[in-house]
Amino acid sequence: MVDEVPFVDITIDDKMISDAVNVLESGRLVKGPECEALENAFADLCSTDHAIGVSNGTAALLLSMKALDIDSGDHVFVPGHTYFATVSPVLELGADPVFVDVDPDRYAMDPKLLKDAIDEATNPEAVAVTHMHGQPAEMDEILEIADEYGLTVIEDAAQAHGATHNDQPVGSFGDVGCFSFYPTKNMTVGGDGGMITTDDHELASEARALRNHGRDESGKHTHLGLNYRLDEVKAAIGREQLTRLSDWTQARRKAASQYDERLQHIEEITIPKTYTQSKHVYHHYPVLVPARERKEFRAHLDEHGIGTGIHYENAVHQHEAVRDRVASTTVPIAEDICSRTVSLPMHPQLSEPDVKYVCDQIREYFQ
Repeated sequence: MVDEVPFVDITIDDKMISDAVNVLESGRLVKGPECEALENAFADLCSTDHAIGVSNGTAALLLSMKALDIDSGDHVFVPGHTYFATVSPVLELGADPVFVDVDPDRYAMDPKLLKDAIDEATNPEAVAVTHMHGQPAEMDEILEIADEYGLTVIEDAAQAHGATHNDQPVGSFGDVGCFSFYPTKNMTVGGDGGMITTDDHELASEARALRNHGRDESGKHTHLGLNYRLDEVKAAIGREQLTRLSDWTQARRKAASQYDERLQHIEEITIPKTYTQSKHVYHHYPVLVPARERKEFRAHLDEHGIGTGIHYENAVHQHEAVRDRVASTTVPIAEDICSRTVSLPMHPQLSEPDVKYVCDQIREYFQ
């Protein structure tokens, strides 16, 4: 009988531990074959020419923006609904984030509103698109707009490992893709880690230099860079995790389908939408509930042993570290989503009885 369902369940098994121990015993802890092998395998996953391992997903975004020469005064268009790390590198580089409201169904940047925002900007330079919760953004339209205005495109794919849009992997649409391997992501490296993907050889070379104190392949410091390397122990764990990713993704989709079936007729909540041209990987399974009931709703589930999360409680522009550094922002759809969203348990170990138990408790609350 189910009486507890954790929000996440991170898999670090004996094989991954053994791989990590082998690296430790080898003495080759940085800049070795494990990172290179993970990069090659991840490039294959994303159908890109290059993948560059870095210390975390935020570093992937920051180094990508530096390699793309985003600088002070540049306008970078970012979604109104995303994690803080999509925006913080923009501000770190002295550029100006311009918040674009999101599609109320995909929760990702709305291409029509992007075009409006570009028309009003004085120095448009780049667009950073988040594939929110594992659902691909509408990349065809966004790329068309970016091409029209000469913008570089950065994909924040931190939540979308293996997702596709029109059978093309995320991380391969823009000039650069950025992934996170944080422990709760769809695959991890046993800690923080990240990956940059691109088909641009020059950009890849610059990103490799920037992650390693600005050193190029000859050992000369050609750029002003710091240390953002992905170490060998984490890369070894990541390699094994990557071999499981496809099976884990199918398990997430199966659990999501069961949620869909059991929750679709509860009028008080809104479940995620799916699209035939996009393959969602369900990093989260977010539902929207009435804002006035969210606290009590989560408390009810918690009392019954069900873990939940909020992604995210505030839109990025509302945070103290951001709000005084950006222009006046109006993103009502993003703000509404932030006030109502609750992420239900989602991980590959979810069983059908687990999902049934969660849905039964949700139904009980609303009845």
